[in-house]
Formats: sequence, structure tokens, C-alpha cells
Amino acid sequence: MFKAIDVWKRLDTTTAVRYRCFQRLTDGQFCVQSADYYYLPIREEQVRSLDRQFLELFVEEAPDERCEVYPRLEEAIAMYESEFADDLTELEDHQPDSGLKKIA
Repeated sequence: MFKAIDVWKRLDTTTAVRYRCFQRLTDGQFCVQSADYYYLPIREEQVRSLDRQFLELFVEEAPDERCEVYPRLEEAIAMYESEFADDLTELEDHQPDSGLKKIA
């Protein structure tokens, strides 16, 4: 079993990222399943789409099989950012017209 944890980070006055994390209840380890980027203006249908993708990823594959687990939540996020550094930099440099973006 897993506990879902959302961790938010403001990047600037128009951009935020939500890290979709899980804690494995058997041992307390943490992992980051994906990251959702939000740009103003935010549209409701895009928020629903990201929520649906989050659930689909969880149902398709257990979070601890999809990604590495770590003893601390901060460590899991740091490793996720390191693994996807190129993708994250590209997203931060080029805000999409859609208002939202998912990295998984």
C-alpha cells in the first residue's frame, strides 16, 4: 500500500510544479512518480487530465516498480530532478501554450 503525497514548488510568479510522490507504507520509503508543471492561466480540463494521468500511472504500475525509492522525501525529489534535469530545464525555458505539462 502507498500514501500519495503532493509536494508543491513555486518557480516564479506564473509557474509551479507539483511533484506526485508516494510513501510505501511497509517501510516508509519515498518515490516520485511524476511532476506536473502549471503555467498561468490554468484551465480546469487540463488539471483533470493531469489527475487522470496520475491515476493511470498508479494503476498501470506500482510506484516502487516505476521509480527508485529513498528514505527521505526530499532525497526522492532531488534524485527525480537530477534524473529529469534536461527535461525540466527545457520546460522551464519554454512555457507551453497548454498551461500544463507532465513529466513521468
